[in-house]
Amino acid sequence: MQALIEEYSRGFTMLMESISELSEEEIRYNPGKDKWSIHQIIIHITDSELVATHRMKKVLSEPEPLLPAPDQDAWASSLVYEQLDREQYLLLFKMLRSSMLPILHNLTTEQLERIAVYPDGARLTFKDLLEFRVGHIRGHLDQIERVKKAFREKHK
Repeated sequence: MQALIEEYSRGFTMLMESISELSEEEIRYNPGKDKWSIHQIIIHITDSELVATHRMKKVLSEPEPLLPAPDQDAWASSLVYEQLDREQYLLLFKMLRSSMLPILHNLTTEQLERIAVYPDGARLTFKDLLEFRVGHIRGHLDQIERVKKAFREKHK
């Protein structure tokens, strides 16, 4: 569990390292239809973290809460991610992660096993939700690497 919390705590640093040397052109590059730019990925990561933080707190505070799932593509298009301030979103992501750390460091075994329910009937533990948060960042760091590679290939 400690390793999971440690990786969760490094999420912001890993994200910043993945984009630290990029130009604005690289960050805004869209690799294709139905693909996201790195800028859009960052906004999505933060929106997802906002929802996830709420979910995790809900699971720790309420008996078997129902956790609705937002439509990420609708958020990206309806909220016009391209126009949102990336620096504000990065700061928000950092704050959301750091705000959860004292809670995570004090979890009991019983809290790790608390149950959340999704609209499709899936039942997940708090630990499952935390593992998903760690996996979510890993997946998007891989996605950022693919966008960087596509940009380099196009601009050879």
